[in-house]
Amino acid sequence: MAWVLKMDDASIESGLVHDFDASLSGIGQELGAGAYSMSDVLALPIFKQEDSSLPPESETKNPPFQYVLCAATSPAIKLHDETLTYLNQGQSYEVRMLDNRKQDELPEINNKMVKSIVRVVFHDRRLQYTEHQQLEGWKWNRPGDRLLDIDIPMSVGIVEPKTHPSQLNAAEFLWDLNKRASVFVQVHCISTEFTPRKHGGEKGVPFRIQFDTFAQGEGGEYIEHLHSASCQIKVFKPKGADRKQKTDREKMEKRSPHEKEKYQSSYDTTILSECSPWPDNAYISPNQAATPSFTSTPLSTYTTFPLSLSLSPPTHLPNAHVVKISDKLNPTASIQDAQKWLLKNRFNSYTRLFSHFSGSDLLKLTRDDLVQICGPADGIRLFNALKSRSVRPRLTVYVCQESPQESPLLERHATNENGDHSISSSLHVYHALYLEELTAAELIRKMACVCSLPLGTINQVYRQGPTGIHILLSDQMVYNLPDESCFLISTVKDELGEGLHLILK
Repeated sequence: MAWVLKMDDASIESGLVHDFDASLSGIGQELGAGAYSMSDVLALPIFKQEDSSLPPESETKNPPFQYVLCAATSPAIKLHDETLTYLNQGQSYEVRMLDNRKQDELPEINNKMVKSIVRVVFHDRRLQYTEHQQLEGWKWNRPGDRLLDIDIPMSVGIVEPKTHPSQLNAAEFLWDLNKRASVFVQVHCISTEFTPRKHGGEKGVPFRIQFDTFAQGEGGEYIEHLHSASCQIKVFKPKGADRKQKTDREKMEKRSPHEKEKYQSSYDTTILSECSPWPDNAYISPNQAATPSFTSTPLSTYTTFPLSLSLSPPTHLPNAHVVKISDKLNPTASIQDAQKWLLKNRFNSYTRLFSHFSGSDLLKLTRDDLVQICGPADGIRLFNALKSRSVRPRLTVYVCQESPQESPLLERHATNENGDHSISSSLHVYHALYLEELTAAELIRKMACVCSLPLGTINQVYRQGPTGIHILLSDQMVYNLPDESCFLISTVKDELGEGLHLILK
């Protein structure tokens, strides 16, 4: 006989809950209060190994030096983005230099001076690649000006401030680590001067102010790098930075509290963040040597060179019949050969830019590519050099030295025994003279070379005129000679027998 137990749903649910609570009541009773603690769990080997990988708080590395720009940061910069500081053109801004070294850090520079080089450079990588031509273009439009200056009367604790005429965007100075040191810098270029289009309303390009600090080496020169730091800036016309800062602040006040949380707070000063050292001689004027040293020229006086000096071809060339401008770059040239070719053809400032280009890489660049990379002047010059385009001489003259035994005809006809006319094998050979300077001295020098005559033995040079008269050769005569003129050179001994006269027929 089977028994069937009938229970409603409520009774079943209450019973299950009671049994579940009872089953949980014994959990933890086997462990005493002191037997279970987080310290014991963290003492396990796996947690010890993981904890040891984290550096102790006391060992956190701080930079040995700190540079503080006394200018407010913009409030319109989002979190996790680099700070941006607005500066007025030509205004002096203080940069405080602090020694943050620990007690035993870098003891070799204790009680010694260090050298810092301050630069204003481009923030955008695209402009960094074309820095040379950008700054040369600025220099051409602003002759005699500098991009960066040091305000010496306002600076404190710095000695021997120096600049170099070929580095218009840099200055250097020494400062004592044991004394308060502040340098006041002035930036004279504005951000909109380097925008590609200047129709008004363009956003200016950002710059960077960078400090590179060096210690004195064994040779007495400051070449041992210690620290580098920089910050992002934008430069406006006078009072423009104040207006921009006010505009950004008003925009932020109109934002909701939730949107404000996405932006950084504005601070009264800007702390320069650590960075890599700036490459040596990144911008060197082509008029200077490849490795210039800074000079102690007063900051109020500068030496400027017109850009045309670096672009014009040499006017005094060797005594050669044909002017040779440059050797052609071979497509199979290696990277090292391409670098040597650039140096040989006076493209020193672009060796770093084309440091990974072989001969074929350079030859594949179009004229527009080179103009965009190197600027109009150097870009066209580099394109012509790569394509081996020679410069047409100003005047071409063909000359032949007349033999006393022969007639001045180009071809001497003779009659053989059978009465047939034939051309003599003895011909007058003409030489081409290419003149870069339209002067009598240039023509005489090249004729002496062709005739194998010592230049000192030639007393006078005449041109045979109408009715056989002799006209003295002058600069004016050479200037008015038709291109590709032909002359026979006849030599006549001087009356005293001490030299020669040349007659152009």
